[in-house]
Amino acid sequence: MIRLVGVGKTYDDGTVAVQELDLDVPRGRTVCLVGPSGCGKSTTLKMVNRLIEPTQGRIFLDGEEITRADPVALRRRIGYVIQQVGLFPHQSIRTNVATVPSLLGWDRKKAHARADELMDLVGLDPAQYGGRYPHQLSGGQRQRVGVARALAADPPVLLMDEPFGAVDPIVRSRLQDEFARIARDLDKTVMFVTHDIDEAIRMGDKVAVFAVGGRLAQYDEPATLLGRPADDFVAEFVGASRGLRRLSVTPIEERHLVRHDGEPPAATLPIGSTLEEALATMLRQDDARVAVTRGGAMLGVLTPGAVHRALRTSIAEDDPADGADRVTAG
Repeated sequence: MIRLVGVGKTYDDGTVAVQELDLDVPRGRTVCLVGPSGCGKSTTLKMVNRLIEPTQGRIFLDGEEITRADPVALRRRIGYVIQQVGLFPHQSIRTNVATVPSLLGWDRKKAHARADELMDLVGLDPAQYGGRYPHQLSGGQRQRVGVARALAADPPVLLMDEPFGAVDPIVRSRLQDEFARIARDLDKTVMFVTHDIDEAIRMGDKVAVFAVGGRLAQYDEPATLLGRPADDFVAEFVGASRGLRRLSVTPIEERHLVRHDGEPPAATLPIGSTLEEALATMLRQDDARVAVTRGGAMLGVLTPGAVHRALRTSIAEDDPADGADRVTAG
C-alpha cells in the first residue's frame, strides 16, 4: 500500500535525516516507526504526505508515485494525527471533525452526519460532545477527536506522529486499545511514529527501528524483533528485558496447556490470548491457574510454570543458539 524506494532527506547544511530508505507497508496493517530522537522517524512520516520533500528516492501510495503528485490533493487522501492534535479552538467538535469532508465539497448535512458517526466510533457521544469546543474536553478526548477527524473522509492511509504521547498512562493504554480496534475494523493502513518500544510492540503488526542518522536498523514483526535483534544497537534499544516484552506478543497455544484435574480455575481466557494477559490474570487472584477456552469449552489449564516454559520455547524457536539450553533447564 505504501512503498518507499531509496528515499532520503539531506538538509542544506549537510545534515542527513534519512538514509536511502526502502520500506513497504502492507495494506491494512499498522507499521510502527520507533527510535531515539533525531533518527528520522517523523521526517519519514512527513515525507509520505509531502510536508517534507525528500531529496532522493520515490514514494508510492497504492501503486501511484506521489512524489510528483499535487501535495494538497494528496493530503486530503491521507489521515494525519499528531500529538498536539491541532484542533481549531473556535470551532465546535462536530465542525472540527467535518473539516476535510467540508474541504472536499460535501454539503453541511452530510459532513456533520459523518462527523457524528465518527465521534460515536471513537467513543464520544455526538449529542453530548458535538457542540462543545476543544477547551471543554480532556486531553484524551481531544486525541479521540483528532483520530475521528483523520478518519472523516474515509482515507485508506493514516499517518500518526506520537499521537498518544501527551496523555497519562491509563488514558494512553485505553487509546491504544481503541485505536487498534478501529484500525482493524476499518482495514486502515497505518504508519505510526513513537519513541516508546513498548507502544511500538503493542500497536504494530511490524516495527521499523531507526538509528540516529536516519538508518533503518531493522524491520520485522514484533516477536522477531524481540527474539533476533539485527545488531547491537537494536538489542540495546529494545532492552535487556526484551524476553519479558515477548509475553505481549506470544499467544497461548494448546501445547502450553495441562490437563484439568479436580476443581477448574475460576479465571478463564480464550485461546489465542497473550502470555502477558495470562500472567496478569494469575497475579490478580490466589489461584495462579487460568482455564483456557475455545467457544466456551475448556481446552486445558495454564499454570505459571507453563507460562515460563512457553516463553522460553518462544525465545528458543527464534534463536536456537541463545535459548535451547535454557528451555530444557526451565
